[in-house]
Amino acid sequence: MPIVLTAAFLADVPHAPGVYLMRDASGVVLYVGKARDLRRRLAAYARPPERLPAKTAHLVARLASVETLVTNTEKEALLLEGSLIKKFRPRYNIVLRDDKNYPYIKVTVQEEWPRLVVCRRRSNDGARYFGPYTSASAMRQTLDLLARQFPLRRCRGAVLRARKRPCLDFQIGRCLAPCAGLIDRTAYQANVEGVLRILEGRHGEIVARLEAEMQAAAEALEFERAAALRDRLAAIRRTLEQQVVISGRRRDVDAVALVRRDSGA
Repeated sequence: MPIVLTAAFLADVPHAPGVYLMRDASGVVLYVGKARDLRRRLAAYARPPERLPAKTAHLVARLASVETLVTNTEKEALLLEGSLIKKFRPRYNIVLRDDKNYPYIKVTVQEEWPRLVVCRRRSNDGARYFGPYTSASAMRQTLDLLARQFPLRRCRGAVLRARKRPCLDFQIGRCLAPCAGLIDRTAYQANVEGVLRILEGRHGEIVARLEAEMQAAAEALEFERAAALRDRLAAIRRTLEQQVVISGRRRDVDAVALVRRDSGA
């Protein structure tokens, strides 16, 4: 049994989803892994070397400490694992797919009239980035929901071009027409803050509103509308199972409660 994976250490590791970081004696991260059950996963490394795959046995032989990060869900563990692998580039990891395969939601807070954009890469542009998201379809449904509750402009360009008449998005309730002067900056910024609250996970208000609408539709026997609202609620809950919120200044902020456990060599 590896000296760090003692019975006493494993006894303190919870039966919970999370991520583990394996380090050598110099503190270098050798491997980052995720698990549905952290204790069971780490216990598997404690088997005799001859019962381990060659690569795993080589890893365990260099192991000096193990750190565990407990997450609320397996999805959070998956996203956290990906971000840590990209951060540390551990030697023993098979590198996950590049960021371009997972979309981000970008809020251009650095602009006078911020927009909501879907992108595949982050930039140091001062915008707020949320993600990456593993469920693109659920994310887009949530963006559609945000467009209805907190409409922001969707036109391209950092600088808002003045128009005499608002575009079609305004006519269908998907924009507040700042280009035509139909909303002032204070009121528009309130919508921006609403979007940020939702994406940061402080989404109780919008969820409560949708639940009330769904209940009212069911009581009115409008079952098709109630079902559509149910699906929207499910989409926003899946999408807002956030793990990472990233600023345009490349400072990562974990938006999930983590419980750390370190074997500490």
